[in-house]
Amino acid sequence: MSAVERERRGHVEILTINRPEARNAINGAVSQAMSDALDELETDDDCWVVILTGSGEKAFSAGMDLKAFASGEGGSIMGASGGFAGITQRTFSKPIIAAVNGAALAGGCEIMLSCDLVVAADHATFGIPEAKRGLVAGAGGLIRLPKRLPLAVALELALTGDPIDAERALALGLINRIVPAARLMDETLALAAVIADNAPLAVRWTKKVVVGASSVGDDVGWALNAEAVSVVFSSADAMEGPVAFAQKRKPQWQGK
Repeated sequence: MSAVERERRGHVEILTINRPEARNAINGAVSQAMSDALDELETDDDCWVVILTGSGEKAFSAGMDLKAFASGEGGSIMGASGGFAGITQRTFSKPIIAAVNGAALAGGCEIMLSCDLVVAADHATFGIPEAKRGLVAGAGGLIRLPKRLPLAVALELALTGDPIDAERALALGLINRIVPAARLMDETLALAAVIADNAPLAVRWTKKVVVGASSVGDDVGWALNAEAVSVVFSSADAMEGPVAFAQKRKPQWQGK
């Protein structure tokens, strides 16, 4: 049984953390498998969008497998390319959508925060309870939460360690959509398909500018914007898009 299952649907790759018996906790095998998959997908020209989810209905991920950590797997859990779970310190050019199928707690929440968009099942919960255990959220939660939420709310989650439900997460803008659990993957695939219908080069550069400009001043943001315009407007896809529109047909994107 693979620690991370992989499935390709058109231009969309689905990665599923496959440890339902351990609430999809991250051990060395999961971290390395995720790292290997994302390293490969970064350079796979046929992959335009990635979906990340967990197996079963109880948990997206409960975070680090503390038993595995205590047994000596800390190096493989944290030291893979991309950091914890192969993703939390990774710069990835293509959109990643988290399909949160249950509890996203501790490192599981930090994995979710590493994704670009989030579709959650209606029973999903989110939180970083590390302070309750004498720990700190060391895989990016303390960095990303105050960028995604008002500071007071980020502090509330971090200092109390209490989780929030999907409804509150949506109201706060932490996630994009709530859907019935039975339709989670269908709805996530539908969102991925809308993105994958667009020109992949334009999508990658759009992500780069939006994410990059969100944490810098306007001068740096405009420089990123200028770079994107220079690359994308001179691409084959930039020629194909208007021609396809004029001819009333579906564009044939080349990703270049």
